Amino acid sequence: MIQQVSVFCGSSAGFNEIYADAAQTLGRELARRGIGIVYGAGNVGLMGVLADAALAAGGQVVGVIRFFYKKKNYATQG
Repeated sequence: MIQQVSVFCGSSAGFNEIYADAAQTLGRELARRGIGIVYGAGNVGLMGVLADAALAAGGQVVGVIRFFYKKKNYATQG
C-alpha cells in the first residue's frame, strides 16, 4: 500500500481555475485514502492549494524546502 507520495507543482495557480480545482481534488483524495503528501513546502500557488486541501481533509503533509530558500524567507510563513 502506498503510504506517501511526493508532489511538486507550480508556485502559481496558473491561468485557468481548472488547475487549482485539480490540486484541491488531489489533496482531498489523498487525505481520504490515508496517503501522506511530501511537497515543496510553499504556501502559495498550486502547492499551497494542494497542501491546504489535504490538511483541511485531515491529511498528513510534510513540506521540504532547501535551506537557501528558508534563509531568504521564501518558506511558508504563519
